[in-house]
Amino acid sequence: MLVAVARHGSVTAAAQALQYAQPSVSHHLARLEAETGSQLIQRVGRGIRLTEAGRVLAERAEEILGRLDAAERELAAYTGLRAGRVRLAAFPSALGTFVPVAAAAFAAQYPDVELGLIEAEPPDAVRLLRAGEVEAALLFSYQDEAQPAAEQLPAGLPPGVAEGGGLRQTYLLTEPVYLVTPAGAGGRALADHRGQRWIAGCERCRSHLVSACAAAGFAPDIAFTTDDYVAVQALVAAGLGVTILPELALAAHRHPEVVATRLPRDVRVVTAAVHGEPPDPPTTAALLRHLVAAARAVPPEPAALRPARRAVGAAAW
Repeated sequence: MLVAVARHGSVTAAAQALQYAQPSVSHHLARLEAETGSQLIQRVGRGIRLTEAGRVLAERAEEILGRLDAAERELAAYTGLRAGRVRLAAFPSALGTFVPVAAAAFAAQYPDVELGLIEAEPPDAVRLLRAGEVEAALLFSYQDEAQPAAEQLPAGLPPGVAEGGGLRQTYLLTEPVYLVTPAGAGGRALADHRGQRWIAGCERCRSHLVSACAAAGFAPDIAFTTDDYVAVQALVAAGLGVTILPELALAAHRHPEVVATRLPRDVRVVTAAVHGEPPDPPTTAALLRHLVAAARAVPPEPAALRPARRAVGAAAW
């Protein structure tokens, strides 16, 4: 119950999430405070917040609950792949491209295993993974991000993708990054649009945009922020700004009135991460195999990009 309060920010929301009556949650929290001899929550105006003791206990409780869930799944693995559950956290452009292919193949081969998909950007996906709320998570890392120590990199993994902290990663693919502008805007380099307004995505994508523009000699004027790649392209098509997008986002959805220009030496590496020591439960290992196969089947130039290339001319690519 303390974990639920920490996640949802109030006793009322925690009660709703747990499907308990609010007085019952309050009662158990009071018992927990009595057992620990510490004040765990305090009232702030009409709401509540966790004390430092409450925050520490909630973090440990979340880890404990996640590990209990993992133990249950590992015991269930003794039944093989005839039962069980596996959950994957994935960012939107992966969910819009190769993840459905992998999920369909997994479901066809293991129809009795429950497969769950959760949309989450990498920072949230890592949190879900470490808390035991998912068994695998798709992550991405841009080429210009800080390089980790070599010993942190899984064997054969390209530089710039290790997360550390007990995560093990499987390489899936490397995708190019494109400058996306309105049709007829001209300019095939970032610096050509230094005076334009820019549209940024998720926190990690925004950081990469700022870094890429800084390398081109300017600071972008970010006018809009959204991690919805459909909305991003609609804003660009309407002349409200320019942006950069990875290939998966353009393959999942391509607005007919934008021009995509590939940026040299700018790529995004996509990996599948799991948490904890090997071996992985059979269901998780099977899902990873299907993700690898689906990612390898992604064409170098997705069909969604080819019509736009013919329409705007090869010079724009």
